[in-house]
Amino acid sequence: MKIKMIATMLITFSVMLSTAQNFSLQAKSGDVELDASLNDINVKAKLDLPLFKKDLAVEFNIGEPKIDKLIVDMKMSPADAYMTLQVANMTKKEPDVVAQSYSVNKDKGWGVIAKEMGIKPGSPEFHALKGKAKGKKDKGNKGESGNGNGNGNGKGNGKGKKK
Repeated sequence: MKIKMIATMLITFSVMLSTAQNFSLQAKSGDVELDASLNDINVKAKLDLPLFKKDLAVEFNIGEPKIDKLIVDMKMSPADAYMTLQVANMTKKEPDVVAQSYSVNKDKGWGVIAKEMGIKPGSPEFHALKGKAKGKKDKGNKGESGNGNGNGNGKGNGKGKKK
């Protein structure tokens, strides 16, 4: 029994090591609130990267091989891949165009990349981009509770518990 448990643990550990990604978990956007959301997205994605990639594929109607290109080939963090797809979606540009801007400007952060793609800092579009990242962070991967907007399920009556 003990040997079986140890063998199971070793197999699980081996699988985890073989699927581990080398990505930075520290976001750099130039915006404290956006950085916090992106860091949380990275942490949640690292817990179940295959599920995160499937979630992105559904959310952005894109094939997982294109997501793998961003995360594996371009060595983006999950949050950077998410932002690439979100900026592409919002600006109606191809993800490859945004990914190219990311490659050139990743040290300058997502604020610069978004600006280059036509989303000005402080604009309603930039606030929407931050809101979407916060919603993604709050939502987590599918299967978790929450609707992604931080407002719960909306079925409470707002009166609280009487004492």
